[in-house]
Amino acid sequence: MNEKDNTLKIRWRRLILKGETCPRCRSTEEELEKAVSTLRQALSLLRIEVILEKEELSVGEFENEPLESNRIWINDRPLEEYFGGKIGQSPCCDVCEPYECRTVEIGEQVYETIPSEIIVRAGLAAALQSLNTRCSKNCCDEENCQ
Repeated sequence: MNEKDNTLKIRWRRLILKGETCPRCRSTEEELEKAVSTLRQALSLLRIEVILEKEELSVGEFENEPLESNRIWINDRPLEEYFGGKIGQSPCCDVCEPYECRTVEIGEQVYETIPSEIIVRAGLAAALQSLNTRCSKNCCDEENCQ
């Protein structure tokens, strides 16, 4: 969330090949849309705008760094960092072959598709961090914390 304009920015990248993406990315996109809707509703009470940016990863970019596909950033921080998670990889489909696609491990759970609940939790954590930072800078002026 940017202190000046009260926004929470979510950025997602995925491979697009001949207008198609893999099932993993397609499912994550559906989950991302649900999460953004939930975050917009929840954060509107705090006058925080949620912005979603979808970026296409070219074939060349994917071949150089396949684990960049299906990657989500919230306020320029990778989603997995909000949970102390790790990235991994696993085989996906013929769109991605011969490369393995990104997975995210949080605790004992490995996700190929990122569930909306994880995205919402990371978004709320990012918003809270930003609000705490903003309010601590303006501790004597309650109006700045709203």
